[in-house]
Amino acid sequence: MPRNYDFWLFDLDGTLVDVDPSYTVEVIARVGDRLGQGFTEQDAARLWYGQGDTRAELLADRGVDPEQFWTAFHDEEDPQARAEATYLYDDAEQFFADRTDPVGLVTHCQRYLTDPVLDHLDIADWFDTVVCCDDDIGWKPDPAPVHRAMGEMGVGHNGHVGALAGDNPGDIGAARNAGLDGIHVHRESPVSTDRCVRGDHRVTTLLDL
Repeated sequence: MPRNYDFWLFDLDGTLVDVDPSYTVEVIARVGDRLGQGFTEQDAARLWYGQGDTRAELLADRGVDPEQFWTAFHDEEDPQARAEATYLYDDAEQFFADRTDPVGLVTHCQRYLTDPVLDHLDIADWFDTVVCCDDDIGWKPDPAPVHRAMGEMGVGHNGHVGALAGDNPGDIGAARNAGLDGIHVHRESPVSTDRCVRGDHRVTTLLDL
């Protein structure tokens, strides 16, 4: 693993933090009730983590419009409950200890959910910038959110060498599209592992970085 990166970008959910599985099942069940759908525990994992195209495929199979799904999802999510159900990976805490190089966060988690999570876990000061993707900023693998984070961190391609680490193919795609190395963080999760994520590097713990 190269160690000459002078800035880092990270995904949040599934990379640095995760949530109690029972919380995801409860939230998705309530979303299903709103949509007239009976989502199983496996469905809940696929919808929550959204690895690759799994979320889009499931919603299409059920005939559920993605916009309706997200409206129901955001209506059912309580920021404080989400924060209290979220835990920090042990290796993340070790990796960030005493770091001095610039570090940014680029997440699909919305701002109203991200801020309570960072505050609850007391990790907001780990990051020089936090970019929450939306329709205006763009969604990974679009490189626009990555470029925004790099701009806010004061780093670019003029001699700076950076990487983006995440658990989702979209993270690796965003890194590649922004001209950065993509590091796939392979976590053990309830989602299917039958998909190959081809990053520049693959790790099972941030300590390998």
